[in-house]
Amino acid sequence: MNTPAKKVFDHLRAISVRAFELIHDLDARRKLIDQYFCVHPSTSEIHGQWYPVKTDHIPMEWVVADGADPNRRILYIHGGSWISGSLAGYRAFLSRVSQATGAVVLSVDYRLAPEHKFPAGLDDCTQAYQWMRENGPDGKGPALAAFLMGDSAGGNLALATLLKIKDSKLPLPAAVIAISPATDFTGGSPSLVSRASVDPIINPEILPALIPNYLGEYTEPNDPYASPLFGDYSGMPPLLLQVGDAEVLLDDSTRLAKHAAEQGCDVTLEIWDGMPHVFQGFSPFLPEASEAIANIGKFIRQH
Repeated sequence: MNTPAKKVFDHLRAISVRAFELIHDLDARRKLIDQYFCVHPSTSEIHGQWYPVKTDHIPMEWVVADGADPNRRILYIHGGSWISGSLAGYRAFLSRVSQATGAVVLSVDYRLAPEHKFPAGLDDCTQAYQWMRENGPDGKGPALAAFLMGDSAGGNLALATLLKIKDSKLPLPAAVIAISPATDFTGGSPSLVSRASVDPIINPEILPALIPNYLGEYTEPNDPYASPLFGDYSGMPPLLLQVGDAEVLLDDSTRLAKHAAEQGCDVTLEIWDGMPHVFQGFSPFLPEASEAIANIGKFIRQH
């Protein structure tokens, strides 16, 4: 049966094969990953408007669905294994996030590895969050509510940004959403083995291979800013984690949820049966993706 889910899995397997073929061509791999969500024309449809902005060295853009409140703002940090991902590749998805949440979305084009190793990207995201609190799509003005959100490597950076904000004694966001976040560079998640045969896109060997490219030689894999699993979540805002059951990073979410909840954080963990890595970006073609985005909308509106 050629269901939407099967088409998504076939699409991701094709990207995985092509990415391996382009292992030594970083520019081509980056262009390929921008096609991650392009399984059907509907996933590329943009709802509302987008506006490029620039502050210092960080390119960013606002994505604003019709009727979104410019004073309720989400900083979105894209995925791409810390080495790829772009504003354009996420624009359509983020327009649906803006639509569901009723908030405007600031997408940040943080510096990528290996040209810019840790903590360059984290520094950019922290700076972008501070800028967003004081600036909206209509100009300068404080946010009534600010949120952090990201997927995969961007989920890692959203959580690391949260930890850094707290350590720097800056105002915390109202809530945080992490989609399929990579939270542990030490490779301690059982799903790296148990889900390896069903994950259509991520090879478990990618994490150790990324350590020299992203962390470099001076950062320990268990540094909480690199592996947010090891961070302190006491006193943190509510956290929503969404992850698919068919991905090797499943337990990066389940272990983080347990760890943060034990420290008193209000954690909502959603495990989506049979869904692959960052399946939310396949809305509206994939019904489960639209449902997951609707849940994100409810979570944001509650806070």
